[in-house]
Amino acid sequence: MAANSNPTVQRRRLGAELRRLRLASGLKSSEVAERLLVSQAKISHLENGRRAISPRDVRDLCALYEVADQQVIDALMQMARESGQQGWWHAYGDLPQSVYVALETDATSLWTYASLAVPGLLQTPAYAHAVIGETIPLPTVEEAGTQLKVLLRRQHRIYDPHRPLRLWVVLDESALRRVVASPDVMREQLEHLNALGTEPYVTVQVLPFTAGAHPGLSGPFSLLQSADSTTAKVVHLPRLTSDLYLDKPSDVQLYSGMYHHLQAQALDPDSSRDFITDAIKSHIATASRSQSVACSGP
Repeated sequence: MAANSNPTVQRRRLGAELRRLRLASGLKSSEVAERLLVSQAKISHLENGRRAISPRDVRDLCALYEVADQQVIDALMQMARESGQQGWWHAYGDLPQSVYVALETDATSLWTYASLAVPGLLQTPAYAHAVIGETIPLPTVEEAGTQLKVLLRRQHRIYDPHRPLRLWVVLDESALRRVVASPDVMREQLEHLNALGTEPYVTVQVLPFTAGAHPGLSGPFSLLQSADSTTAKVVHLPRLTSDLYLDKPSDVQLYSGMYHHLQAQALDPDSSRDFITDAIKSHIATASRSQSVACSGP
């Protein structure tokens, strides 16, 4: 499998193409299920990319849809074979965020609004370790270690010269002020954030408290853009369990509009860098005061 082949995304692409062929044939999913002696749920899962599609499934569906072009059939069957293989993240076991990792791996651009913490792709190891330890209910040492390894592997995309990820982050001020682990860890994290903001494909904007009410008050979200037209944009809504993924055009349009509003209300990148620098100074001062208290003793 090619290095940039992504089985989960391949299933989504293949499912979308099979759905297009079914609609062109004039058949309903219930009719397809009845003729192939399978459940309607299976057809729905195949078309939504939620289930692996075998080359035999593709062959049977193409025959039912009267697809005459053998090149089209061969291409779809090849996609089915690739979708049955595994992405790099499967080496780490059964990850709860595997669907998101697959989409992120395939994305050409990612817009994300973060309201409470620095997004994973921009986290330092120390900050990430603290976040993982506090947000996963009672993680084992092994679980926390696996999550950290996966996160650091995901961060490779930021520096990949062959497949750069266009990353745009709007970060709420609360993520800069909340002390995760310690003021020293926060200082390191925010310095890293400012350094990443100078990377050619990374943009960081801060949404200060003074911005007042804004579209992000409903919670964090991301928009992932794929180079492929059948999975052009997906909205990701993170949850503790069962993240939501929206790809209906009206949903994508709604969240795209929300993101544009957030970009407009946030500080520009240069002003954001200055704002982050001020936050760094605040954490340094807090660390200094804590050290002074510790040294003075009782």
